[in-house]
Amino acid sequence: MSRRAAKRRDTNNETRGGKERIGQVGLGIMGGAFAKHLRAAGYELSGYDIDPDRCAEFSRLGGRCERSVADVARRASVLITSLATLTAVEAAFFGKYGILRGASPGLIVIEASTLPLETKLDVRDRCAANGVMVLDCPISGTGAQAAARDISVYASGPEEAVARCKAVLDGFARSTHYCGVFGNGSKLKFIANLLVTIHNLSAAEAIVLGERSGLDLDLLYEVIRDGAGTSRMFEVRAPLMIRNDYSEATMKVDVYQKDIDIISAFAAGLQCPTPLFEASKAYYAGAYAQGYAKQDTASICAVLETMAGVVRPEPETRPRKPAAKGKTRRTA
Repeated sequence: MSRRAAKRRDTNNETRGGKERIGQVGLGIMGGAFAKHLRAAGYELSGYDIDPDRCAEFSRLGGRCERSVADVARRASVLITSLATLTAVEAAFFGKYGILRGASPGLIVIEASTLPLETKLDVRDRCAANGVMVLDCPISGTGAQAAARDISVYASGPEEAVARCKAVLDGFARSTHYCGVFGNGSKLKFIANLLVTIHNLSAAEAIVLGERSGLDLDLLYEVIRDGAGTSRMFEVRAPLMIRNDYSEATMKVDVYQKDIDIISAFAAGLQCPTPLFEASKAYYAGAYAQGYAKQDTASICAVLETMAGVVRPEPETRPRKPAAKGKTRRTA
């Protein structure tokens, strides 16, 4: 690329206010929240999602919805990816209309998805060969927390590149932690999700035990959240359990199953025992089997209620059966 072209790219990819021009690939629960906060912070955004409804919502926020991921990469100086599956990652980065088709050397990609570490390393290396730098920046927090800008970023990779992106990360997160070499962010994310898996089940156990003992659940929530027994997962998910309505998912059961599998493989590869995590897995599988695949992971409370013989009125929105496996959609 000539110096003139490089200079033109630098000029085109900054707004008049001097801020980076941001691209957002993946406009779901997390990516959509990132976009909302970045627009509120004054960033110019382009974006892409395979779901036209998400694109329409992005446009209503003032974002520019592109026809392909390549078009997003072509306009951006910093690009954020938030993707749910390995198929989506491969297509978004390396597909016919993917990032590398539109990116110019010097583009930085903030990869915010939860993925196996070997996948992140492969993406980093293949992009580096084309002059694109990838940072490993997974997110700690639920969709509801992302909507409230109450999430943390575990940023890893070259420190200078992370520092350049710090203002962008601060635009959609409560805090950003620089975690060192590429991959450390994902390792910390796996450990955080291990705790989330256990604490979510602990919250469900507490709710069901309270039900069986005849306690008022609103009282239980008010008292427990003010004492030593509380946790962020109890505070975030116990209200859903008390309402017995999991339809407004901030993390869907079927998507979280992928995260559980990643943690299992990570721990197994290190030959590290995770007994509480292993014991928790069956209850998430139970929620999937009972029809809560597209609902919030707080629905493991319903699994425990069934085991305890607790019967509550059906919520207005009934759980849907899990979608058939093996079907994928075009991602780029």
